[in-house]
Amino acid sequence: MIVLIVEKRYILLMENKMHIICISVFCSFFFSCAPQLDKTTERYVTFPKERQLEARSIALDTALFRYPFRVKVDGDKVAVMDLHGTDYFIHLFHYTDFRYIASCGRHGDSPTEMLSAENIRWASNSLWTLDANNSILTRFGFALSGDSLLRDETVRLGKELLRCLDFVLYDDSTFIIPDYSGENRFCWVNRSGCLLRKTGFIPSSNEDALKHARPALAQAWRSFIGYNPHNGVLAAVTQLGEVLEIYNLKDSTHVVCMGPGGEPEFSISEGYGIPTGIMGFSDVQVTDSAIYAVFHGHSFKDIKREMQKGHVQDGGRYIYVFSLQGKPLRKYILDRYVYGIYVDERRGVIVATDVNSDEPIVEFKL
Repeated sequence: MIVLIVEKRYILLMENKMHIICISVFCSFFFSCAPQLDKTTERYVTFPKERQLEARSIALDTALFRYPFRVKVDGDKVAVMDLHGTDYFIHLFHYTDFRYIASCGRHGDSPTEMLSAENIRWASNSLWTLDANNSILTRFGFALSGDSLLRDETVRLGKELLRCLDFVLYDDSTFIIPDYSGENRFCWVNRSGCLLRKTGFIPSSNEDALKHARPALAQAWRSFIGYNPHNGVLAAVTQLGEVLEIYNLKDSTHVVCMGPGGEPEFSISEGYGIPTGIMGFSDVQVTDSAIYAVFHGHSFKDIKREMQKGHVQDGGRYIYVFSLQGKPLRKYILDRYVYGIYVDERRGVIVATDVNSDEPIVEFKL
């Protein structure tokens, strides 16, 4: 049994103590029969352009958040997901003035409530969310009055899917979910929660882990994903290390972009997998013209040292911008630490969540 140990607030973000993920490595490995994408590896060291950005705090008319983790905009509405929500996980506001509308995704253990929330996605005027602890995707739709969200649909994920920690909607009937078995990179799941197929592979150079510890390797390569149906680009950024993967689902290309932080690192000691490198990315968005990703870059040694001093700033101070083909374009250096972002190219702003502040929603002018 290999156990991947990481500090929750920085890796699993579930509580304020260390958490252990136990995954058996004594399993058979089966690979998808689907054709592999043409893979290209790109390495970057610097960005051709760098710019400092200053945040403007957004005043809210209600105090709701414990750990605002994701922010997603759809038209004139914005949803903010609270990772540690006490009563509700999701809060809805008007966009762009952030007047409060309603909350949904009640925290609880009844059949109509949620035990956890991992991400949120807008689709066709509905809001989807993933409850990893219940292995359920839920769709909330607007009431006729337009001032509240109602639980309209649930999709119970099949038992063949290991703990699902992110998702995107590929189309009206298909979800793409990262695969944490180590067999492949993504699971394609239908609207009934059934696994359709698996595709992709972990682009690691760790031959020993590929042969003997694929589940632990998959956990080390935990990634946040984003998808844009207009251009068919699926992006995945690693929570450890500094790797961006770009899958163009229209032309079947796969680009692996690796920065100075390298691929996710971990060592195995007495049956435990221990992260030894850096905290990497915490969010990614694929727009029509580029890929935006929040980057941390803190080493675990530095994180531990700062935690002992009692003044850790949680989040990343950098937003990296890449072309849809993986070329580094710009590096934004922020005046505060953020976790989740929404890039509004039409308005020329980035809306972000700052878990360290009493005014947790901020905006950066591009």
